[in-house]
Amino acid sequence: MFEFHLGVDDLAATWFGYSALQEAVLSVRARRSPGRYPEQQPWIARWQDRYETLDTALLESMIAPVGFVPDFLTPRPLGPRPDFAAEVARLAATPAEVVRADVLEAYRGGGKPSPLPPVLAALIDRPEALAARAAEALDAYWTRCLAPAWWPRARSVLEADIAYRGRMLSERGAEGLFADLDARLTWHAGVLRLVDPNPAVKAVGTTVDVAGRGLVLLPTLFGLGAQTDVTQAGPPLVCYPARGRATMAEGLGTQQPPRADAALEGLIGAPRARLLTMLATPASTTELAQRLGVTPGGVSRHLGALAAAGLLERNRHGRRVLYGRSPLGDGLVAGAVAPRPSADG
Repeated sequence: MFEFHLGVDDLAATWFGYSALQEAVLSVRARRSPGRYPEQQPWIARWQDRYETLDTALLESMIAPVGFVPDFLTPRPLGPRPDFAAEVARLAATPAEVVRADVLEAYRGGGKPSPLPPVLAALIDRPEALAARAAEALDAYWTRCLAPAWWPRARSVLEADIAYRGRMLSERGAEGLFADLDARLTWHAGVLRLVDPNPAVKAVGTTVDVAGRGLVLLPTLFGLGAQTDVTQAGPPLVCYPARGRATMAEGLGTQQPPRADAALEGLIGAPRARLLTMLATPASTTELAQRLGVTPGGVSRHLGALAAAGLLERNRHGRRVLYGRSPLGDGLVAGAVAPRPSADG
């Protein structure tokens, strides 16, 4: 068990973010465990031909048999939304002694050591070359497989999660926020507890006095439960499964956007009912259009009408606007309330 003792200043300094590099590294897990990540399999099938042209031996060695990842591959983000290229540059500049130690620790597996695969065995005594090759392999994987279509969709899910968590914090405070993040997390009297069922993780559990450093909370598409990292410099970090990650496959052939209830369709029309049903997880106009196979203009008109009726809320993230259901919209989908008339009927 991990215990984080947080004071008032630590709560004030807690922030949310996500790491494109971390998501890229952890996405390799989805290839190894397709049953655990079914929503990622249509994406993997799409880029399989491109993936096979990459440095697959090194990429697949990034995940040790017990699921651990060498820490140098996922450097702690320095801000909420770090640039992928900047993160890869930090990875490539990792000190040699850290690279070597991190690889050996990951393959030690919390007391269940595994032999290094040939590609790592050949490079473990040349850690500078290992870091450079890892950075090159990840950059190619990102450019050819993830960045064109997968990352825009993944980023929308992560942004939507952060918007939702901000709302939970403002409405329910720290206790409500932590209670909603993951079943492994509990909060009581200034102490955040994380209980991981993995025996290898339990073996390294500890008590952490946050001591004014704050806490970093990262949603991820590849977490099966909350996890932590207290070994790197800086504030403690907790990763947790992103809300809405199961929607990643919508519109890719294996999962279609959810159908709206017939009564709801009769009340506000089929297109708007479908959008309102989908927006349990916030999304942008462009993303919704892609998932539905329609034009952004048509989606925008329906979103405007739903927002005017008080059924949607807008949240701006940089140049992007995410739409999500309001409490009134949630109630309507649940069949609890009726909407206010919109401006265009």
